[in-house]
Amino acid sequence: MEHNEKEPIDQTETNTKTNQDETTEQSAEESALENATENTEQPVNHEAKIAELNDKYLRLYSEFDNYRKRTIKEKSDIIRAAGEDVFKAIIPSIDDFERAMKANENVGEVEPIKEGISLIYHKLKLACTQKGLEPIESIGKPFNVDYMESITNIPAPTDDMKGKVIDEVEKGYKLGDKVIRFAKVVVGS
Repeated sequence: MEHNEKEPIDQTETNTKTNQDETTEQSAEESALENATENTEQPVNHEAKIAELNDKYLRLYSEFDNYRKRTIKEKSDIIRAAGEDVFKAIIPSIDDFERAMKANENVGEVEPIKEGISLIYHKLKLACTQKGLEPIESIGKPFNVDYMESITNIPAPTDDMKGKVIDEVEKGYKLGDKVIRFAKVVVGS
């Protein structure tokens, strides 16, 4: 009898499982139908989304390209303006040289020529100094590869001059902290 009592329970469980399976199948079918309906709308949404993203990309690319062109133009304007300031400072010295050459055509004495050249030199040197150009002092200083270039070594006249600059062939200059021309020197050995 125990066997018979279990059978109705098994059949009830089976019927319950069958009903659950049917309900699950119906839910799955309804979900599939809903998904099919949504799938017909999704390509339109995807195409619209792609078009929107493409438009944003093109606008961003155009904006970046305009920014790049604008910064290139600004850099060239800054460089041109910096060069303009230097040339404005040097032009008066060029004018002075032209006047001196014209005045020297009829001069027989040397002293006024020397004095005129000295005045022009100091005026030009002052203009360059005002723009930040500084000469590098090297004679008598220890040789420094950061500011100097050794042309040759000669025997030092005294022991304390060994490793120091004895003569300067070409003066070095720096603009701010940057060396724009190394001093060409003779070092004692």
